[in-house]
Amino acid sequence: MPLSRYFLINRMEEVTLTIKILRLKPDRDADIPMPCYMTSQAAGLDICAAIEKDLILNKGEIALVPTGFAIALPEGFEAQIRPRSGLAAKHGIGLINSPGTIDADYRGEVMIPLINLGKEPYTFRRGERIAQMVIKKVYRAEIEAVRHLDETDRNTGGFGHTGR
Repeated sequence: MPLSRYFLINRMEEVTLTIKILRLKPDRDADIPMPCYMTSQAAGLDICAAIEKDLILNKGEIALVPTGFAIALPEGFEAQIRPRSGLAAKHGIGLINSPGTIDADYRGEVMIPLINLGKEPYTFRRGERIAQMVIKKVYRAEIEAVRHLDETDRNTGGFGHTGR
């Protein structure tokens, strides 16, 4: 099959997934952008800080930053919260648990656990993009206890086992 036809067929099979988002304090946070894709092919929705005043995160500090929204994911999906590459590369700002997971049954405020791994304090401003959210399909596994596992070329080789 020609490559262009392959992409056309797969494109037609795409399904749009609707994620319900509740702005928790609509009057106070009307100026905070809702999560959104910044480009037509972005994998993650950018998430903004719903802080009331500037937040200074000193070197080595962790802060749990509010977003002002809650979400309802369809059963069988999760939202992964990931760092923004620009904040990480330029300022050393990351997530303390990256990626973080929001389960389909969680309905509380989405909070972003930021850490400053950089050399200088970083100031977050109201409405600043602080993380991204990627929606992923979740597969639930059945666990089977066994007495032995199949052997592989790597087998029990641990970290750095391949020499790379």
